[in-house]
Amino acid sequence: MTDPDLDIDGDVYVFPRYLAGTTGIGDPALAPLMQLGWELTHDDLGNAYLNATDHKVRLGFLPEGDDDGLWRINAYADRFGPPAWGVSFNDSCPTEFVTAFTTALAQAYQDGPEHYLARPGPTDTELDAFNAVVPLINRGWKIQHPRWGVLELQTPDGMAGLEYATGRLDAERELTTLEARWYMWGGPKNGYARWYATASTNTPTALVKAITQSVSDPAPLPRWKDFLSRGLREHAQLVPIAPPPPVPTPLDVHRTASRRRPALTTRSVPRWSTTTTPSAILPARPSRPRR
Repeated sequence: MTDPDLDIDGDVYVFPRYLAGTTGIGDPALAPLMQLGWELTHDDLGNAYLNATDHKVRLGFLPEGDDDGLWRINAYADRFGPPAWGVSFNDSCPTEFVTAFTTALAQAYQDGPEHYLARPGPTDTELDAFNAVVPLINRGWKIQHPRWGVLELQTPDGMAGLEYATGRLDAERELTTLEARWYMWGGPKNGYARWYATASTNTPTALVKAITQSVSDPAPLPRWKDFLSRGLREHAQLVPIAPPPPVPTPLDVHRTASRRRPALTTRSVPRWSTTTTPSAILPARPSRPRR
């Protein structure tokens, strides 16, 4: 589940993880890109912005944005041109899904533009996109009844899904609405606990796959029970996190040592022997009386 040597930020494990909700903390998702030396700035409202060193990838963490799109990440082939691709996560999305994406993005950025600007296969984009769907199929997600222009998969419990739109899409609407090439969601249909993530047409398949792998990962996520919305608590499985055993004090060690049983001492133990020794001479049998 997690590293036992690290402090667990929560009192329950939530399963399945797509019902865990957000942690409310953005730092873990920012960290992979911060470690590359990207420039961090803030505005007067408290929104945070990260810019790659070449200004060709930009991330916005927007708790005070105009809508519920908390995370917006865009990449540019030309720093002064329109985005080559865009990805967004709303404010209810589990932070671990965003972290999985930014971790993959950090690696792709280090590998170069041919990786973080890699377009899906030009000959068969649907076949290339299938690579991002494979983790879901392998973990039990089911293909739904076909809809024209949409490939849809859902979890067996119907609490999370993915939609992949085929055909031609409006590039601007992909970046500003939910009408994107990739649309992922999870949580109850009603209420604020429902999360979503979108990715536009030219988002590298490897980056989308990082999200689908994290969303479908069977490992639960730690959360504080009181922080979970009622809708999530009603549908998710919650398992209490057992506190680690207390570290013994020097006095505990001394008391334990004083109660230890004494070590066994060597002592002789009589054994049967097949040899005859003077100490083992048996008395003679009494003779029978003669008749």
